[in-house]
Amino acid sequence: MNQIPLSHDADQRHCGHFWDPDNAWLSPCALPYFAIAPTSVVLLIAVHHLFGPLLRRWRPKWTLPFVSEDEQQEELPQEEPKNHPLHWTITLFGFSTIGFFAEAWGCLYSNPNVFEIIFVTSWATAAALIAAKRPRSCSIPLLAYFILALAVDLSGAAQADTSPRSKAVAHYVGASAALLNAFIILLMPFRTSSTPIFEISTVGQTPNSDFRSPEDNLRLWQFLTVSWMQPLIALGRNRQLHERDVWLLGFEFQHHRLHEKFRRLKGSVLARTLRANGLDVFIISTIAIVQMFCDFSTPVLLQQLLKSMQDPTKPKRVPLTYAFLSLVLRLVAAQSQVLNLWYGRRCYERSRGEMVMMVYEKALSRKNILGTHEKAGEVLNEEDDTANGDTVTHGAEPSPGKLGLWHRLISGKSKPKPNKAKEAASLGKIFNLLRGDVYDVAQRYWEIDSLIDKPLGLIIAVVLVWTLFGPSCFLGILSVLAAQAANAVVTKILLRYEHIKRAATDVRLQITSQFVEAIRHLRWYGWQDHWLRQVMDARQHELNLRITTGLWNILITFINTFASGVFPVLALYSYTVLAGHELRIDIIFPALQLFSMLEVRLREIPSLITTLINASIALGRIEDFMSEPDKIQNPADTSTEHIPFHLDSCTYAWPGKLTPVLKDVSVTIPKGLTVISGKVGAGKTAFLQSLLGELDQFGGSSRIPNEMVGYCAQTPWLQSMSIRDNILFSSPYQEQRYKKTLEACALLPDLSRFKHGDLTFIGENGIGLSGGQKARVALARAVYSASKVLLLDDPLSALDHNTAQFVARKCLAGPLVQDRTVVLVTHRMALVRGIAGQIVNIHDGNATVYDKSAIEASTNDTGAETSLIDWSESETEQDASSEEEASAVPDKFIEEEHRAEWGVKARVYWSYIRAGKYRWWLSLVLVLTAYRLAAVGQSWFLKGWGEAYNQIPLTLNDFFAWGKPPSGHAFLASASYVDSHFMSWNPIDRLPPPSDDVRPWLWAFFCIVSFQAATLLLSQSLMLVIVYCAGKTLFRQVMTRVSHATFRFFDVTPVGRLMNRLTSDIGVVDGNISSQFQTIAFYTITWISSILVIATATPTFLAFSLLLTVVFVLVFLRFLPTSQSLRRLEMVSLTPLLSNFGELLHGLTTVRAFRAEERFQDRVISVVDKFQGMDHFYWSLQAWLMYRFESLSALSTFGLTVLALYTDTTPGLIAFVLIAANSFVQSTHGLCKQYGQLQMDFVSVERVDELLHVEEEPPGTIEPPAAWPTYGSDVVFENATMRYAPHLEPSLRDITLRIPGGSTTAIIGRTGSGKSTLAVSLLSVIRPESGRILIDNINIADVSTQALRTRVTFVAQDPVLFPGSIRLNLDPTSDFSDRQCAEVLDRLCGRHGWNLKTHIEAGGKNLSQGQRQLIALTRAVLRRSAVVILDEATASIDHETSLEIQQIVREELELSTVITIAHRVEAVKDAEYFVELEQGRVLREGRVGEL
Repeated sequence: MNQIPLSHDADQRHCGHFWDPDNAWLSPCALPYFAIAPTSVVLLIAVHHLFGPLLRRWRPKWTLPFVSEDEQQEELPQEEPKNHPLHWTITLFGFSTIGFFAEAWGCLYSNPNVFEIIFVTSWATAAALIAAKRPRSCSIPLLAYFILALAVDLSGAAQADTSPRSKAVAHYVGASAALLNAFIILLMPFRTSSTPIFEISTVGQTPNSDFRSPEDNLRLWQFLTVSWMQPLIALGRNRQLHERDVWLLGFEFQHHRLHEKFRRLKGSVLARTLRANGLDVFIISTIAIVQMFCDFSTPVLLQQLLKSMQDPTKPKRVPLTYAFLSLVLRLVAAQSQVLNLWYGRRCYERSRGEMVMMVYEKALSRKNILGTHEKAGEVLNEEDDTANGDTVTHGAEPSPGKLGLWHRLISGKSKPKPNKAKEAASLGKIFNLLRGDVYDVAQRYWEIDSLIDKPLGLIIAVVLVWTLFGPSCFLGILSVLAAQAANAVVTKILLRYEHIKRAATDVRLQITSQFVEAIRHLRWYGWQDHWLRQVMDARQHELNLRITTGLWNILITFINTFASGVFPVLALYSYTVLAGHELRIDIIFPALQLFSMLEVRLREIPSLITTLINASIALGRIEDFMSEPDKIQNPADTSTEHIPFHLDSCTYAWPGKLTPVLKDVSVTIPKGLTVISGKVGAGKTAFLQSLLGELDQFGGSSRIPNEMVGYCAQTPWLQSMSIRDNILFSSPYQEQRYKKTLEACALLPDLSRFKHGDLTFIGENGIGLSGGQKARVALARAVYSASKVLLLDDPLSALDHNTAQFVARKCLAGPLVQDRTVVLVTHRMALVRGIAGQIVNIHDGNATVYDKSAIEASTNDTGAETSLIDWSESETEQDASSEEEASAVPDKFIEEEHRAEWGVKARVYWSYIRAGKYRWWLSLVLVLTAYRLAAVGQSWFLKGWGEAYNQIPLTLNDFFAWGKPPSGHAFLASASYVDSHFMSWNPIDRLPPPSDDVRPWLWAFFCIVSFQAATLLLSQSLMLVIVYCAGKTLFRQVMTRVSHATFRFFDVTPVGRLMNRLTSDIGVVDGNISSQFQTIAFYTITWISSILVIATATPTFLAFSLLLTVVFVLVFLRFLPTSQSLRRLEMVSLTPLLSNFGELLHGLTTVRAFRAEERFQDRVISVVDKFQGMDHFYWSLQAWLMYRFESLSALSTFGLTVLALYTDTTPGLIAFVLIAANSFVQSTHGLCKQYGQLQMDFVSVERVDELLHVEEEPPGTIEPPAAWPTYGSDVVFENATMRYAPHLEPSLRDITLRIPGGSTTAIIGRTGSGKSTLAVSLLSVIRPESGRILIDNINIADVSTQALRTRVTFVAQDPVLFPGSIRLNLDPTSDFSDRQCAEVLDRLCGRHGWNLKTHIEAGGKNLSQGQRQLIALTRAVLRRSAVVILDEATASIDHETSLEIQQIVREELELSTVITIAHRVEAVKDAEYFVELEQGRVLREGRVGEL
C-alpha cells in the first residue's frame, strides 16, 4: 500500500464508483443514489408534520429548548392567522410548483428510473408541505432540502452530454427554482414565536440598552453572517462604548427564566447542567463532526488539485472544480465555525450563569458556619443534616461519585476517605468558586467540539497512516500508547498538585480580601507592611505551586512532543529497515501531513484530559459548597398573634459548633418592648440570632414566626447606595411614614447638613457617615419596614446621650412601634428601663426574665443617666432644611470605575515585558528561533532523504517539473517547501545512500526530532519563568501601591472593584499570556517568508497578496475598537457581581431577617445579565470577524489558484506558490486574530497597571527621635481646617485647641459633628489644608507616617480582628513578649477565660462586639503609647464592665495623653478635660468640672 486510496482507477466504470477523479465529478451511476438525499429530508419533514404530537411523547427532555418565548409552539410554525400576509408562502409554493413541473417534464421526455421518479415526488411533497403549513418563518429542514435539490439538479445538468436536451433544461429550471427557494428562506424571519417584538431592537437601529438584542428577530442570512452586529461596530468605531450603548441579552440568554427552571432540576451539578444544555451539546457535537470532515477533506482535495495540474492533457475545468470544491468546503467550515461559536457561547454563558446563580442562592440559604464544621452529624438531629433536602457531606475531598470514573481511575481512589472536619467556604473560596471553578466547568461546555474532534481525529489520522504504511506503523502506534501510559502517571501527580494549588489560591484570595477590607485599621496601627508580607507569602506559595503544576504540564507536553517525533521515526524504521521499502517522495509528504495531524492531536489530548480533570476538581469543589448544610426554615407560624416568640428549655450553639452558647433557655416574648441585658460576651447577640433561626438548636421546643423581621445588627450593615434606598430596602415609599421614621431616629438634623439630604450616596458599609449616623440609618430601616417584629442589637451604643434619649423616647416608645414586638439589646438600661415590658438578663448562656412588676419593684442600682450637656431638644427635633426637600440629583460617593479608551498603550506592554525580565524574553526568542530552524531542517532533511533514493539528487525545480514525479504517483505538497526553497546547499551529502544503509538517516532524523522536543521543553520552561516573574512582580508592585494609597482611594473604591482586579485580572496575568507573543512571532516569520517566496515567483501574485493584506487589515480595524470597548465593559461590569457577593456575605443575617433573598437574587441576576451581555456581544463580534476572515481566506486561496491557472506559470511553480500563498493567507489571518487576542488579554494587564498609578499617601519627611512623642507632651491644633476631598465641605473648620499632655480629654458633640475626623487627623489620615497639628512640638504632617502610627494608638469603635490566635491579634509584629501579652490580656479580659492561643475567626465573628472592643483595648494598653485615642471604645460593653475597664485603662495609661470620643456619661465623668464640637467647630472646651 503506497498511497492513500482517494478513488479507484477512473477507467473502471461501474456502480461501485461514487466519484470520477479524472473528470472531478460524480460518476453517472452515483447520480441516482445522490437523489435519495433530498427525498429523505422532505420525507422526515412530512413525518414530523403528520406524527409530530405522537413523536413528542417519546422525545427526550434534553432535546427540547430549555427556555423559549412560547414553549407550546411547534418546531414548524402553526397555521397562519387569517390576517397574516402569505407572501412568503405564495412565493415558496410558486417556485416549488415550477420545480415540480420542470422535473416531471424532464421525466416525461426520457426513460426515468425509480430514483428520478422519487426525486420528482419529493418536489411535489415539498410543495404540498408549504401549502399545508404556510410558513411565516424560515424552515431549516426545507432549506436543507432545497440546497440538496440544487446539488442534484446541478449534477444532472453537468451530464448534459449523456442525456436528452429536454432533461438538461429541466435540471436547469429545477436548479433555478431550488436556488430561488433557498434564497427566499434565507430572507425569511428566523423568529418562530408569535409573542410581541416591540422590546427587540431592529437590525440597523442604533444600539440601546432599552431593547433586547436583534438576535431575537433576525432573518436567517443575518444570523448566519452575523451582519446584525454592524450598528454596534459602527458606533464603537466612532466613540467609546458605554453600558447604555449595548443591547440587553436575548430572551434565551436572560438568567431570570434560566435560574427559575434550573433551580427546579434535581441531581448533581453536572447532571443539572447537562439537562439544561443538552440540546446545545448535541448541536455543537454535530457541528464539530462537520468541521472535522472539512478539515480532513481539504488536504485530500489539495492533493487531487496538484495531481490534476501536472497532467497537461486534462482540461482546466478539472483543477478548477477541485479548487471550487475546496472553496465550498472552506466556506462551509467558516459557517460551521460561526454556528459552533454561537451555540458554544450559548451553552457556556447559560451554564456559567446558571452555576453563578446557584452558588449565590446557596450562599443565601446556607448556615452561617464560622471556621471548621465540628462533625455536626454526630450530634445534631437527623432532620438538621438533611434540611431542605440537602445532605450534609463531610470531608475535604470531593466524593468519588462526584468526580467520575476517570478521576477515580487515575487517582487510584475507589472509596471515599473517612469523614473529617471540614472548613466552611470562606469569602476567598467563594470568590475562587465564582472566578475559577465555575469558569472551569462552564468552559468545558464551550469546548465540547474538542471532545469530538481530538479523539476521533486521532483515530482517523492513525487509520490513514495505517493505510499508507500498513503494519509498518505498528511500532509507532505502540510509542503513542506508551506515551499515554506515561502521561497517566504524570497526570495522577498533577491532579494532586492541582488540588493543593486551588486550595492555595483560596488562601491567597482570602488573606488578600481580609487585607483589603482591613487596610484602614492596619494602617492606623502601622501594621500594613507586616500583613503585606503575609499576603506576599501566600502569593509566593501559590506561585510555587503554579510552577510545580506548570512543570508537570510541561513534562506532559514534552512526552507527547517526543512521542509524536518518535512515532514517524519508528514508522519509517519499520517501513524501510524491517519491511525493506524505499522511502519515496510520494510516500513521505502525504505521511508528513498525516504525522502533523497526528502530532497536533497527540499534543492536545493530554491538555484536554488535564482540563477535564481540572473541571472535575472544580465540579467537586462546587458540589462540596452545595452540600454545606442550609439554614433550617421555621415552619409556618400557627401560634396566637400576641405571642410571636416562645422558647421552652432550648439549647443553642453557633452553626457547625458543638459547644452550647445558650443553655436551657425558656422565654416568651410578647408584644411591646423586651430589653435584653447582660455583661459583655454573655450571649445577648446569640439570643437574637436564635430568634432569627440562625443558630443550631440542640434541644427543647421553640415557636418562632416564619415572617419578615426588622433586624438591626450590632455592626450596622449598609449598602453602597443612597441613604433613602438603604432605609427603604426595597419597601414602597410612603412619604408620611418615611418622614416620621427619619424624625423618630433623629436623622433630620444630619440629613439637613448633606447637600442632597437623604438622596446622598454613601460608600460600602456606610463610608461617609459617622458611627452614630450608620446606627440610626440601620435602625430606621428596621423601623420603617412593615415587619411586626423588630430585633435591635444595641443600636444606642454609638449615639451620644441626648440623641440616645431622644431615640428611646420618640422611636422605642413612639407610635411607630405600637402593636409591634420589639426586642432590644442594650447596655444603657437607664434609658429604656421605664418603657420596657420585660427584661431578659443573659448570664453565662442562661436567661432570667424580669416582668414589668419586677422592673418597677427593682432598685436602680446604677442610677439614672443624667445629661452633662444641655443640648436643646429643638435642634434634635427640627425638620430637615429646604435643601433636603429640594435635592434631586445625588452626588455619588463611589466614583465610576475608570475605563481606558481605544487601544492598549505600548507602555502597558512594556510594563509586562519588563516584569518578565528582559533576559528571559531574549532567551525565549533565541530558543524559538532554534525551534523554528529545527522544524525547517526536518522538512529539508526528509526531502533530501526521499531524493537520495534516486542516484541523481533532485533540485527543487526538477521536483516541480512538468509531468509526474519519478515514482509515477501523485504527491501531496507540504508547506515546508516554503522553507526548503531557501536551502542552497546540502550538508547531508556525506550520509551514505539510504538504499545501502538507512540507519544513519534514521539516527539523524531521530536527533532532529529529539532536538525539537528539547527546544520545545526549554521554550515552555522559559515561558513558565516569564509568567512567574511577571505575575510575582506585578502583584507585589500592585499590593505595595494599594497598601500605601491615600485613604480617599479606599473611600471611593469598593472592595469588590479591588478584588475584581486582584482576582480576575491577576488571573489573566498568571495565565500563559506570554504564549501570545510566541504565536505572533511564528506568524510574523511565516508571513515574511511567504511574501519572499511569492515575490520571487511572480510579481502578479505579490500584488494580489498585498491587496489581500490590505483587505484583511481593513476588516480587522473595523473590529478592533468595538472589541476593546466591550472587553473593558465586561471587566468593569464584573465588579458589581463580586461586590454583591461580598456585601451579601457580610450582611447575610440582615438580608435573611428581612426576607430579602429574592430581591438580592434579582439584583444579582441583573448584574449577571449585564456582564454576560458584554461577554456575549464581544464573542458575537469575534464571530463577525471569524466569518469574514475565514471567507476571505477561502476566496483568496481560490482567487490565487485561478490566477495561477490562467497565467504562464509552470505547474511545479504553481504548486509551490499555492502552498506559499496558503501559508501567507493563514499567517495574515492568524496575525490579525492573535493581535486582537493579545489586545484583549492585555486589557487585564492594563487594569492591573492602572493600580500602579493610584495616588500614594505622602510618607513624611521627618524621622522623629526614638523617644518621640514623650509622655506628657501636649497635642495642639492651630487653626486647622480639614476636608476629605477638594470638592467636599470641610469636616473641621479652623480648629484651635490644646489638649494637655498626660490628661484624659473627652471629645463630645452630636453624631456627625466631626469627632471621629478630629481623632483620625492625629494619625495623618486626613491632613490640614490650612493650619497645623503639633504633637510634642512637631508638625505631624511632616513626620514619617509609619513612625507616627506605630507611636500613636487609635482604638476604633468597630475594631477589626484577624483569623488566628489572640496573640496574633494583640501583637502581630511580635514587638512584645508572650509574658507581657498574657499579663495585659489577663488584666483586661480575665473573666472570659481567654489565653494567647484562643482562636479568633476572621473579623472576630466568633466574638461579640463588646468582646472585640476588649481585644482592641488590650492592644492599646499593651502598646502604652504616649498618645492614645479611644473612639467610643467601650460603647458595646456593659456599664459595670465599662467602669472596670476604664479604671484599668486609667491605671495602665496614667502617663499617656488619652483622647476619648465619649457618648456615655460615665466616660465624660471619667475625663479631666472636654472639647465640645458642633458642625466641625469647637463650641466650647475646658475642665469637665466646669460643665
